[in-house]
Amino acid sequence: MHPPARRGPSVSVLAYDGMSVFETGIVTEVFGLPRPEFDVPWYDLTMCAEDPGPLRVIGGASLYTPHGLDAFATAQTVIVPGVSDITADPSPELVAALRQAHRRGARIMSICSGAFALAGAGLLDGRRATTHWRYADQLRRRHPGVDVDPGVLYIDNGDVLTSAGSAAGLDLCLHIVRRDFGAAIANAVARRLVIQPHRDGGQAQFIEAPMSAHSDDDRVARSMAWALANLPSPITVDALARQARMSARTYLRHFTRSTGTTPIRWLIDQRIQASLALLETTGTPIEEIARTVGFDTAVTYRHHFAQAMRTSPSAYRRAFHLGSGRSAPATN
Repeated sequence: MHPPARRGPSVSVLAYDGMSVFETGIVTEVFGLPRPEFDVPWYDLTMCAEDPGPLRVIGGASLYTPHGLDAFATAQTVIVPGVSDITADPSPELVAALRQAHRRGARIMSICSGAFALAGAGLLDGRRATTHWRYADQLRRRHPGVDVDPGVLYIDNGDVLTSAGSAAGLDLCLHIVRRDFGAAIANAVARRLVIQPHRDGGQAQFIEAPMSAHSDDDRVARSMAWALANLPSPITVDALARQARMSARTYLRHFTRSTGTTPIRWLIDQRIQASLALLETTGTPIEEIARTVGFDTAVTYRHHFAQAMRTSPSAYRRAFHLGSGRSAPATN
């Protein structure tokens, strides 16, 4: 006789009439599928709705759940994957459920437009939060007490977490797995999903901007590829401009137009990202990691790492090293 399966952390996700199933599917894929390959009790996922019963989803299909807001509010992690109308206030019943879950210590999370529900419940007041870049201005207008950052993929405030548009929900879900079970399991889940454990950059790089298909943009791309291949070496704007066969002033203009950031900011981000794998998988001293990814000194590396990751390299290693087991809470 097999022993009963161990129940893992409880997760609830809100379904709603007229929704896209993509964001809910992200949650289901990460938290709902059984993971017998891991020697940990996996998540216990429940799909809930304000009005239990059949719900219409985009594409003419329907989804049925018998679970209502009572079940939604009792989970350890409560997820709002979107809202049907960003111009409407969340219902009083949903606000009450979110506040009840938050009061008893649940982790509250949103994907894409779900941030409007969290903001409507007052859970984002005085906090930094994100949503899809197309909705950022409206979130600011409707909820001026929220510090809206449209340039990141997700933000972890510990008890309340928000993510950017749709696919950024995957980044946040993996971050939750990493917090709960450590880097080794989060990386394994990423491999199952055939995605990167860490996605470089933020959603700012995807914001629509008038941009011509010009040969100069290809030259900028080639200079970026050269930089990535030579990351440990000293790299200056002049060196990048030479690779693109432009003057430094022209290169700066084209680089910013193509990427939405500056060459130096982009280079720092790439070096930070390159260091994450070394922190997670090796015991290499911080000073050596700094040199390996191209920082002049460990002090400079620690400064930029703290700005990008909201923690120190040593704290990140303690939380996410492959041999560390369950990770400590982190912020991003």
